Amino acid sequence: MNNYKMVRVTRRWGARQRQKGVSVVLVAVSLVILLGFMALAVDVGNLYVARNELHNAADAGSLAGARRLYITVDDPISGTQIKINNGTDPYDGENYLSAEGWATQAAQSNGSQGEVVEVLSARRGHWSFSQRTFSENPSTEIVDLHGSTTEELDINNAFINAVEVVTARQQTPVETFFARVLGINNVDVTARSVAYIGFAGTLRPQDVDQPIALCKQALLNPSGNYSCDVGRFIPEGDQTGGWTNFEHDTKGATNANELRDLVKGDGNENEMYFGEDIATNNGQVQTAFQAFYDRWVDETSREVTWTLTLPVIDCESGVAPSNPLVGAVTVHIVWVVSNAQENKIDEFAPKRMDLAPDSDDVEWPGSWQHASTDGQERWDDFTEHFGLQFQNGEPADWRKMSIYFLPSCSVHEPKGQTGGENFGILAQIPVLVD
Repeated sequence: MNNYKMVRVTRRWGARQRQKGVSVVLVAVSLVILLGFMALAVDVGNLYVARNELHNAADAGSLAGARRLYITVDDPISGTQIKINNGTDPYDGENYLSAEGWATQAAQSNGSQGEVVEVLSARRGHWSFSQRTFSENPSTEIVDLHGSTTEELDINNAFINAVEVVTARQQTPVETFFARVLGINNVDVTARSVAYIGFAGTLRPQDVDQPIALCKQALLNPSGNYSCDVGRFIPEGDQTGGWTNFEHDTKGATNANELRDLVKGDGNENEMYFGEDIATNNGQVQTAFQAFYDRWVDETSREVTWTLTLPVIDCESGVAPSNPLVGAVTVHIVWVVSNAQENKIDEFAPKRMDLAPDSDDVEWPGSWQHASTDGQERWDDFTEHFGLQFQNGEPADWRKMSIYFLPSCSVHEPKGQTGGENFGILAQIPVLVD
């Protein structure tokens, strides 16, 4: 006979009901958390879009302002371009928009989600790369670029080289969506941008005039500062200069016919990039030199200067077959000695030299003339007057196939894009730095 034990099973209905209550609470909490994440995703994304648009407006403003620090602007009445300063002093907006005015106008021309961009400030000042800081300075005083290194100007707050713009959405704050349930209805958003304009680096087509590259070592004084009071000649040693075909190539500028045609042309046909090697030649090329000599005679009648803007290269390791582009410089060609004049100094040594009528040089040594029939006497006086020297400081001598030049101390039309070293020419196109 089997014995069975009866077991009573009791259902825990109350426990399951309590579990249902906990689930409801968990779902509610999860919905709140999910809503928070939705607010974070949607509203933060919306704020990011608004701030990005404000940043674009600030960038446009700072670039427009920096570009107007030193160059010409469009006359709103005549529609033509007028020069608003002499090329080294920041324009203060006496008759037309100042750099700050241009910056404000450009920033406000941008919108943010259909709203007008507010400009909290547009300020001119100094940007230092070494300190990574912008210092406001409303000055319009001229800072002499000559006799200063790029590094010295970088820490000189008197050198106005940047515009800062701060944009905002404060009067029309960015509205939120899901964050409203958390009590956040709108958010103020701001953005800041600094644009810097330095010295000519990357050079655009026709920014330089002749296929001659000057070594920066020939343009610096013993202290390493850019100097415009000492002249040199090409060729002299391996750190003065050489021919270039303007091309970014490492094989050298050896095609005489190509160089001759470039001498007869209007300068570089293609853009030249700062820091990249350009092809060079460290010797005299007869065909190119003769074309240069003939053009010099045509341009000057050997009585006035020929002012040229030329590329500057780093010649620390000598010239050729290629050298890095580091900037641009404007020089006065004061004399050229052809191949046939080597032993004819009495006949061909200069007798007078004036600054070309279309040139302006604040430190021009002055007109020179000498009536002696002794060519060596005339030449010695000529080199002393214009400070033509060897690298060692000795007066330059009479040499065939040589081009004698004196760096220009005048202000110059800005050239190319920011990035180069200081050789007296500011850039035309600024860059964003902060």
